[in-house]
Amino acid sequence: MERTVTATPSGARGTARPAPTHPQPHHDTSHPLRVAIIGGGPGGLYSAALLKRLDPTREVTVWERNAPDDTFGFGVVLSDETLGGIEHADPQVYAALQRDFIRWDDIDITHRNTRHTSGGHGFAALGRKRLLEILHTRCRDLGVALRFHTEAPKDLPQTHDLVIAADGVHSTTRETYADVFRPRVTTHHCRYIWLATDFPFDSFRFDIAETEHGVMQLHGYPYARPSPDHHPSTRPSGPQNQLGSSTVIIEMREEVWQRAGFDELDETESIERCGKIFAEALRGRPLRSNNSAWTTFRTVVNDRWSHGNLVLLGDAAHTAHFSIGSGTKLAVEDALALAACLEERDSLEEALAAYEAERRPVVASTQRAARASLEWFENLGLYLDQPPRQFAFNLLTRSRRVTHDNLRLRDPDFTAAVEREFGCPPGTPPMFTPFRLRGLTLRNRVVVSPMDMYSAADGVPGDFHLVHLGARALGGAGLVMTEMVCVSEEGRITPGCAGLYTGRQAEAWRRITDFVHAQAPGTAIGVQLGHSGRKGSTKLMWEGMDEPLDEGNWPLVAASALPYKPYSQTPRALSRAQLTDIREQFTAAACRAARAGFDLLELHCAHGYLLSGFLSPLTNRRTDAYGGSLEKRLRFPLEVFDAVRNAWPGERPMTVRVSATDWAEGGTTAEDAVEIARAFAAHGADAIDVSTGQVVADERPEFGRSYQTPFADRVRRATGVPVIAVGAISSWDDVNSLILAGRTDLCALARPHLYDPHWTLHAAAEQDYTGPGVAWPAPYRAGSRRPQTGRTDAPKPRLSI
Repeated sequence: MERTVTATPSGARGTARPAPTHPQPHHDTSHPLRVAIIGGGPGGLYSAALLKRLDPTREVTVWERNAPDDTFGFGVVLSDETLGGIEHADPQVYAALQRDFIRWDDIDITHRNTRHTSGGHGFAALGRKRLLEILHTRCRDLGVALRFHTEAPKDLPQTHDLVIAADGVHSTTRETYADVFRPRVTTHHCRYIWLATDFPFDSFRFDIAETEHGVMQLHGYPYARPSPDHHPSTRPSGPQNQLGSSTVIIEMREEVWQRAGFDELDETESIERCGKIFAEALRGRPLRSNNSAWTTFRTVVNDRWSHGNLVLLGDAAHTAHFSIGSGTKLAVEDALALAACLEERDSLEEALAAYEAERRPVVASTQRAARASLEWFENLGLYLDQPPRQFAFNLLTRSRRVTHDNLRLRDPDFTAAVEREFGCPPGTPPMFTPFRLRGLTLRNRVVVSPMDMYSAADGVPGDFHLVHLGARALGGAGLVMTEMVCVSEEGRITPGCAGLYTGRQAEAWRRITDFVHAQAPGTAIGVQLGHSGRKGSTKLMWEGMDEPLDEGNWPLVAASALPYKPYSQTPRALSRAQLTDIREQFTAAACRAARAGFDLLELHCAHGYLLSGFLSPLTNRRTDAYGGSLEKRLRFPLEVFDAVRNAWPGERPMTVRVSATDWAEGGTTAEDAVEIARAFAAHGADAIDVSTGQVVADERPEFGRSYQTPFADRVRRATGVPVIAVGAISSWDDVNSLILAGRTDLCALARPHLYDPHWTLHAAAEQDYTGPGVAWPAPYRAGSRRPQTGRTDAPKPRLSI
């Protein structure tokens, strides 16, 4: 929840001295709190104004090494939420901003000479220079000391009670105390340049140019209105002229930038070249710069934001890609939260800890969204062949902050047009459209993901499996997958794992598939076949996941003799003869699965189990024909796939689950995943189930909402093979968004189906959908309408992107 600061000054109050740590704060209760702010950007200036307004006795000084009117940007976009915080904290600043803000609702996306407009987004922007002027005036009126052309003294932490470092992405303060803040800076793959043009766009624009050198994109938005007394013959003068202004950012991948020769052009030549490439969007108007230079975006993350009486704010603490317009927004929100925490807490130490605790989750969420947006633009070339309207929808939902449902609320006509082109019958959510794999047609796009239950006895699934899988089949999903079913006793992960290596096991599975087909007609059931490899002979999940058994261990085999954890059992490297035996075990299990009545078979080549262990260079150190290059590492998994495909009925589909990255240095990469998917597709795989990780114990996953989906998206766009996306997909809105954007064909959900076995039916009810693609079992039909739990006529809040 966004923090707002009360508009009433609190009066004089002291701040307790923090525990003595380096840098040592200078504090004496006989004098007012002394605050030093390093950096005169919006975050630093707004912090100064807030702190002085809330307590006029504070001595607040801002040090800025540049001149007052030096700024290296043009327009600033702020959200309605941020403006609401400003309004509550300082109505005078808000009123000044209101007078200069230009507002608009539309986003225009031009792709292959087709322009699509989506409305209802709610933007507000003004010139960065004007924003600084407003904040300068407010600071001076409040008595803040502004020191321009002045480097901040090095001893500020010793001479002041609080030091706020708002000195930007290249923060000297952060680097000085790098051993404490522990910054991590990631440089990305695109070059971009900030420019402007002297007329106001009437929307937020994204224009795509496909050149002989590669794809380039323009991001543009208005930030100044035309002067009301301007005349068409008026000659533009100055950075914000009478004709109005727009920010223009030109971006392209590094290799495109070099092929186009921008690395050899000076500033003027670059600007002229960009103007010609995007002449239509610019209406033939020239571009202008402000000491503009090509640069690459850097994502800044710090392990800590404060040290003693020193605290980081804005870009010094964190950055978020400009494509979601969050730099100034985050800095202003930091300032609001910091001021509030200083008012509420009894000591500086508590206040700084509370500030970081409050802001860090918000910033992390924003950075995840910004990273998704950044990577979408980095990989823009993958989407060029999409129909223009679907391309526009894909762009709008790229960060996952805008979704199918709220885009339908913002602009129902645009969203309905995308749905029609996708093939949704009127009123049908994308998730309830059918999908065909070989001879199997799934009635909807929802998959119950494989989830190990560790509840079998001697590999035989029992009543628990019948109820578990039967309940989820009754719950309306298009496809229900078993857990990883092991192809041999030695290939189990735990003593509780299910198998298909005996006839008794096959008979038990037949009982389950018969139930699904009889009681949940229209729901398909699939089996996932696998072998634990080096991750076997471990405890049940709730007794200690991946921990070796205390007793009763069985020998392990793997691609190479490498234990999963240092204290795990070391497996034997498989001999050629053993490879043949295991391939035959997979084949026999597939034959039993066919007789057991499964509709689909998935080969488990992910998560560090046996076949995955061959694919990853971190777990395959073989020097024979099955190790070394990716082609050789693929050899055994493809041999198994071929054998299983030959044994599996030709009309029934086969999928393959892969780990698209190991989340570890030197492991499988996204580029490798594309080649792996391409190889399995060439051998007859009908779809690739794209997961990630769990291959090595020291992985460092980048968790977040639908965090694995970009890997599925990349595989799909690069290979044309249908994909199943999995990983922290939890809402039906996300499923609709991903399907309609063309990022995946099917969505597999695990934990949501543990929480709610009838997740798909409830998703239909919550969308008031009762058509094809979902069927309530006859005994459940009375519950097919969402219960009324309160008012349904409450006004919906205004949305902002």
